[in-house]
Formats: sequence, C-alpha cells, structure tokens
Amino acid sequence: MPNQPTFPGLRDAMKKKQTRRELFLTEMDVVVPWGRLLALIAPHYPKVGPKGGRPPMPLETMLRVYFLQNWYALSDPMAEETLYDSEAMRRFAGIELGDDRIPDETTILNFRHLLERHGLTEAIFADVNAHLADKGITLRSGTLVDATIIDAPSSTKNKARARDPEMSSTKKGNEWYFGMKAHIGVDADSGVTHSLHTSTAKLHDSQVWDELLHGEESSVWADKGYVSAEREAAFAGPGKAWGVMRKTTKGSPLHPLDEQANRIIAMVRAKVEHPFRVIKRQFGHVKTRYRGLAKNRAQLFTLFALGNLFLVRRKLMA
Repeated sequence: MPNQPTFPGLRDAMKKKQTRRELFLTEMDVVVPWGRLLALIAPHYPKVGPKGGRPPMPLETMLRVYFLQNWYALSDPMAEETLYDSEAMRRFAGIELGDDRIPDETTILNFRHLLERHGLTEAIFADVNAHLADKGITLRSGTLVDATIIDAPSSTKNKARARDPEMSSTKKGNEWYFGMKAHIGVDADSGVTHSLHTSTAKLHDSQVWDELLHGEESSVWADKGYVSAEREAAFAGPGKAWGVMRKTTKGSPLHPLDEQANRIIAMVRAKVEHPFRVIKRQFGHVKTRYRGLAKNRAQLFTLFALGNLFLVRRKLMA
C-alpha cells in the first residue's frame, strides 16, 4: 500500500535536518529589528483595503515577503510563486496554506512602490544602522571607501526597444560594462556599510567622496582611484591617518616605502569588499532589477541594510 501523504507542516516538523535556507531564515528572523522597522513603516501603511474591499495584508507579513524578495533575488511574480512552493518561506512570512491569503504579485508590487514613494528603504537603512550603533557594533573610527558596478540589461529586446537611458557604459581594465554604480562608506572596525550613494556607471569613483564619510573619521582607506592631494591636505591633523593607496607617475617605479604602505593599506581595506560579496553572492544581486536609477537605488538601500545585519549576525545573536 503506498505511503499516505502528510500535511506539509507536519512533514516539515518531522524532518531531522535543517536546510541551509531554514538556518539562514532562522538567523535573520532573530537579528532583524522587526519592532522598530514596523513602527517606521506603519504610519504610511493603509489601514483599510482599497474602496472598502477586503482588509490589507498584515504589515509584518508584507515586510517579511519584501525581505525574502531581496534575499533571494525574486521578481514580484516569482515571490508569489515561491511562497506557494516553499514551506520555509511561508513559515518565515507567517503564512499557512489554507488559513491565510498569500499576497499576489500585485500586492507585493504595491508594497514595494509604497516603500519607494515614501523614501522608506533609505529610512530602513538608517534605522538598521542606528540599531547596530545602539548595540555597540559600529565604532565610527575609520571609513573604507569603494564602489562597484551593478550591471544592467544591455539588450534592446524590450517593450521600449531601448536600453535604460539612466544607465551608462564604463571601461574597467579591458572590459566594458553597462549599468550603475554603488558607492559605499564602510566602518573599518565592524565592516558595516554606513553610507551609500548611487550613480550611473560612467561617473568616476573619485567623484563621490564627501557623501561616503560620516565626518568623525580618524582614518580613511581607499584604492588609487581616490588619490587627491587636496583631500589628503584637508584630512591632515593629529591622530589622522590617510590610507589611500600610493601611486606614481606613468613610467616611474613606485618607491619601496610606498610599496610597503600599499601592502598595509590593501590588508586594511580588504574588508570593504565584504558588503559587495554579500549583496552579489549571498543575495544574488548581480544585475539591476528595475529601469531607472531611483527604483534601483531604493532597492540597494534595503540590500545593504540586510547585508549589514547578515555580516554581524553572529555578534547580534550572541
């Protein structure tokens, strides 16, 4: 006689091994400051359904689904589909099949638009960082500065028959890229991203500097692209360290002392790559999802806020 089917929840409860997805969601459930983020969004969230219809989905459910979208690089339709497919994701969102409505792609889209419209993703980023500061994790002593290219679709096989006009091309090494840039300022001690700025890809990294500093740095660290005698002179002072990679004029060898300084700087600033690795490898954000800088900028604030929590999750859980 064939085995009788079991209910998904019961079958999941009988499992002896926790999957990587379940472990990740369990950890993030613990470290996300749900209370303060929900309080941040609640004043902007509708209390009644449109035109007196059925009540809106619970705010916490929608915020959890939105975070799932960002952690797993899901489009609005794929977020809805995955909620039907994954018991772990439904449990994280607080949804039971048969008992609760699963938000459809339009509901998910409308929630994202609400966050964009009210600038709430930037507020989420700031609130997460305030939470980490309250926990004593960010020390605000030194800042690591860097930028990364986020590729955008270059195909013209779309409804507009054109590439995104707000994106641009740039050359890095011998390769050409089309898209945008994320410029970040990272706390040198904790590795937490405290500042974020976005631009088209063609803007040189060195053009974004002041926006990435919090103003209380005792040291700054960056690669050769940020070399500036004017900035170095302005930053000079007692207890200040200028950790920007040294470079020389074309065709001249670098002085041995500068080579030694560069090796030290490279070891310190290696930590600035960690947030980029989390966003691109852990969360799978290797291409822009939307057209235009504004929507992609909004998403990046959420991604870096969640990336900060992921990077220091062990400290928060301890």
